[in-house]
Amino acid sequence: MPVLEVDNLSKHFEGVRAVDDLSFAVQPGEIFGFLGGNGAGKTTTLRMVLDIIRPTSGTISILGSAPDRRNAAAIGFLPEERGLYGNMSAIDTIVYFGRLKAMDAGDARHRGLELLERFDLADRAKSQIGDMSKGMAQKVQLATSLVNEPELLMLDEPFSGLDPVNQGLLEEEILRASKRGAAVIFSTHVMQHAERLCDRLLLLRKGRKRFEGTLDQARATLPARITAITTAAIADIPGVAKATATNDLGGGWLEWDIVLAPDTEAGAVLERCSAHALPLRRFEEHRANLHDVFVSLVGGEDVL
Repeated sequence: MPVLEVDNLSKHFEGVRAVDDLSFAVQPGEIFGFLGGNGAGKTTTLRMVLDIIRPTSGTISILGSAPDRRNAAAIGFLPEERGLYGNMSAIDTIVYFGRLKAMDAGDARHRGLELLERFDLADRAKSQIGDMSKGMAQKVQLATSLVNEPELLMLDEPFSGLDPVNQGLLEEEILRASKRGAAVIFSTHVMQHAERLCDRLLLLRKGRKRFEGTLDQARATLPARITAITTAAIADIPGVAKATATNDLGGGWLEWDIVLAPDTEAGAVLERCSAHALPLRRFEEHRANLHDVFVSLVGGEDVL
């Protein structure tokens, strides 16, 4: 059974469709990337899953039931806009959030101290949040989302504002949660994190789903490209959709930028070059990265 299932979900604000007929599901142990530029509907969707706002239409199921306060014990959430009580200590903050998720105070404290140790903050357990650096406070906030070992971990733009060290820490925690069986969904417009972490991806544009699938399936939406150096015209080779000479290297050798026809593999084109006795100095395939796919399907705004 999916941990999270969204079916034909829509949310309208004064005539604006923030989320438009969106459907997807996230399985136990799966890391699911929720990708889109600013205003794509990512945060609105997560807030509906949390029952902070109600959908205009459609349904949401968390572990087989509709969202409500009873789901709190199974959910961990890291909001995009960080915010903790500055006059509370780190450990008291984590315990407070654990209690909100129906944890026993002793269990929440034990788990909180474990997390602070793992985050290299054991010596700051009794320090007030207001006396901590921004990076330390962000790690405490991350701990509040993990204290109950949630079955559904949702992270809204979690890498925003983190330095490279803490970005690495967060990636480790995402992988750790997935390995223990949690469904992890995180929204981002930074493609590198999604490429490294996600089992599947969903791309949103203006509230509508433009793509859902694996990274390889996303890359396959764009034609493969090849850089080749040869003395002969390569455009006539079967499987080549377009070939542009980009550099004259002298002696009759030309460098080509080649776009392959749909469903054509680079290896097949290489075999055909050999069959046509085409001299080659270079033959290098370039697979589309997630940034290229995002720009193609969603647009180039607000993507890193």
